[in-house]
Amino acid sequence: MSGGNGRNRMTRLADFLFECGMLRKTPRTGYQFLGSGSENVAEHSFRTAVIGHVLAKMAGADPARTTYMCLFHDLHEARTGDFNYVNRIYNGSERTEAVKHAVAGTGLEEDMLGYWKELEETETLEARLAQDADQLDFILNLKEEADMGNRYAVEWLEIALQRVRTEWGRELAETIAETDHKEWWFLARDEAWWTRKNGGHKKE
Repeated sequence: MSGGNGRNRMTRLADFLFECGMLRKTPRTGYQFLGSGSENVAEHSFRTAVIGHVLAKMAGADPARTTYMCLFHDLHEARTGDFNYVNRIYNGSERTEAVKHAVAGTGLEEDMLGYWKELEETETLEARLAQDADQLDFILNLKEEADMGNRYAVEWLEIALQRVRTEWGRELAETIAETDHKEWWFLARDEAWWTRKNGGHKKE
């Protein structure tokens, strides 16, 4: 499965989009150890891209480049699967090779592999923000699990906070750690909604 195999570009683009869909079916495996929570790689990649955009705006960096790196940062896992920290003791994966094979013959090689190299080297601000976005998505999930009583999530959260690289990432991470995950909807609710939902708005 090394690439084009003589298929034309449009067919390879269709192949690529089908492959991206595999991320919906690829679970993030760290939650096996956490004991609660679950997500697939596609779900993780979406919010990571949103976070990357937010961080880039905060830092005055290039939002498009940062978001692009975030969106495709785990593309290789459509082929390799997601290895958690224990898996990695015993298994390795050719991540760059997987990305090369995924985009071969699509016409996306130059920009996709260029952004992949930039992300891996983490020399640019955008790459460091993208790396932070990856961590911040995990931090958000850990905070939600911690709020719901998983004491292991509290321990993991303390460790994850130490992995954030940039000042903007740290500021946002610290705020996340201090914010109840449900406040965005619970405290801002329309009090009248609660009454209407039990039929209290109806006249006798």
